[in-house]
Amino acid sequence: MQSFSKGVTEQTVLEISRLKQEPGWMTEFRLAAFRTFQQLTTPSHIPQLANLNLEDITYYVVPEQTKKRTWEEVPADIKATFDKLGIPKAEQEILAGVETQVDSNVLYESLNKELEQQGVVFLDTDTALEEFPDIFREYFGKIVPPQNNKFAALNSAMWSGGSFVYIPKGIQVTRPLQAFFRINARKLGQFERTLIVLEEDSYVHYIEGCTAPTYSESALHAGVGEIVVKKGARAKYTTIQNWSKNVFNLSTKRAVVYKNASMEWTDGNIGSGVTMKYPTCELLEQGAHGEMLSVAYAGKQQALETGANMLHKAPNTTSTIVSKCLVKDGGSSTFKGSITISENATQSKGSLKCDGLILDDKSYYASYPTIKSSEQTGQVQQETSAGKLEETKLAYLQSRGLTKPEAEKLLIGAFIEPVITKLPIEYALEFNQLLNTEITK
Repeated sequence: MQSFSKGVTEQTVLEISRLKQEPGWMTEFRLAAFRTFQQLTTPSHIPQLANLNLEDITYYVVPEQTKKRTWEEVPADIKATFDKLGIPKAEQEILAGVETQVDSNVLYESLNKELEQQGVVFLDTDTALEEFPDIFREYFGKIVPPQNNKFAALNSAMWSGGSFVYIPKGIQVTRPLQAFFRINARKLGQFERTLIVLEEDSYVHYIEGCTAPTYSESALHAGVGEIVVKKGARAKYTTIQNWSKNVFNLSTKRAVVYKNASMEWTDGNIGSGVTMKYPTCELLEQGAHGEMLSVAYAGKQQALETGANMLHKAPNTTSTIVSKCLVKDGGSSTFKGSITISENATQSKGSLKCDGLILDDKSYYASYPTIKSSEQTGQVQQETSAGKLEETKLAYLQSRGLTKPEAEKLLIGAFIEPVITKLPIEYALEFNQLLNTEITK
């Protein structure tokens, strides 16, 4: 496996673009993003970020295998990894399309033939740049520009792989599309770029799963997701994140939502050593709706900062943020969520609810909800709470024959239920299993 030299350099940017044989405008976009990256500062409010050495990261790995489109073409060693992740079974039973990225490049992708015939596109982003240049150039880097933050700029300069999804007008994709992202190499930066465009009155549910083996050296995941939800369309975006604790997970995701359209985020964060992620909905036209349902678990040596931003910029827009955070074994979890109602966004409504469950005496949870309204007719509800498992409820359940661990498991399940019930049943079971495994370690 051929890797680039470590460190962030302009030469690396140019070499990635050259290897991919990109058009000149993309090379210029990368170089401008690199200059923006150099100018922006690393957030200082999370102390653990000081341990991230960007000069000790490899920014691109040349794939040993070309991308495959049928299961029979996939080499045996990669199949073994895919089997462990449950990809073949999921593809056969519940998915309309699947894509798998290992390190810097997508190695396997497929899409239901009937959807292809209807004009649905589900490709890796590199291929989409070649095959759909007009759509690509119209939206790429427009929803999340490099100036958004330092790691969005780094992604814009170094991006490779990711998903491109295009849903034509009126098409309803009733089974999910799923992308699996895995970091295998040591000290690697993974910078996938995902672009999803839904035309009017269409629907798709996109799911991403994230994993990595555990090494002593740090790895970096700095993905960017841009979603365009046009009039009357509905998009669901679900993340099941189980990175190993050596991974810094610093992702930027943002959607623009038009008239009577809906963007629904469901976020499950269990892994990584450090996570910073706040998906955003920009509600641009009347009747647009944004929703975020989030669960975050922070255990030993984990610092997770999660949340969401809802920006109301048109009349009669609505939004909901529900966050559930659990901490144990010295873990740290911080919720940062905001609802902003701009002037002229009349009769808009927002709801923000964040709850923390602290499972021992050495862990930390904090919430920083923010409400801003420049419109007198806007309505926003806010509710926050933090606490421990109630001893009276534990005692009652134990009096009914449950052991203490069984009673704790039942109460934790009730705590996260508002988010879990929004997942497809197969993923709800997977997430519960992952969470129970972490909590009972």
